[in-house]
Amino acid sequence: MTNQTQPVIYAVQGSIATLTLNRPEKRNALNDAMIEQLKSSLRKANDAAAIKAIIITGAGSDFCSGADLSALQKISDSSVDENVEDARSLLELFTLIRAVTVPVIAAVRGRALAGGCGLASACDLVLASANARFGYPEVKIGFVPAMVTAILRRNISEKRAFELLTHRSEIDAQSAQEFGLVNQVFREEDFETEVSAYAGKFETLSRSAVSLTKTLLYQIDGLAFGDALALGLDVNVIARLTEDCQKGVARFLKKE
Repeated sequence: MTNQTQPVIYAVQGSIATLTLNRPEKRNALNDAMIEQLKSSLRKANDAAAIKAIIITGAGSDFCSGADLSALQKISDSSVDENVEDARSLLELFTLIRAVTVPVIAAVRGRALAGGCGLASACDLVLASANARFGYPEVKIGFVPAMVTAILRRNISEKRAFELLTHRSEIDAQSAQEFGLVNQVFREEDFETEVSAYAGKFETLSRSAVSLTKTLLYQIDGLAFGDALALGLDVNVIARLTEDCQKGVARFLKKE
């Protein structure tokens, strides 16, 4: 039986794992327990051979409002070394999302702010309800959205990123899609159905092919063109030798 009081609820339907941030009374603000359980849940889903995609969403009306008040207080009270360790835990979460071999989809209702916006944009895909809002209000309190800047800059243009980080603390879902931060925007009344249908498409696809594609996409970031092509050659050969590819080619040839 699922413990509804835990900070992250883990559920599986078919081959889709859903991780629900479960602090709705705190607008799903991030704390140490939630970050640690998110990491363990991501590893659990990744280790399950039957899982083909992961959805991260929030309980209640908001996706995630960023760090909670206790976390902000800890920043003020902690030493340099303690702050490094605290920040490193969030770094590990963002790194893990990319290391997970299956697609990770952020399903965003309501607000995704600060670290919550970073969490959404760290995912491979972002689906937003029409009422969603995205933003980085950190500079208002003299803080820097430091690690999430590395993620944001890989999602949108330099000038858009600068504007969002320093000048426009929040944007709506439509603007976020225009910026390139969001893949799809769905009507609020259809959101759960549309998210399920979108994620469900991965159930029909080869897990190994999607995994190799995800790994390649992120590995070529920053490589010279020739090096990227050479890496693509290696992945091409690996893909040819997978069981999924060999069976898929056999089915295709039989059909032809």
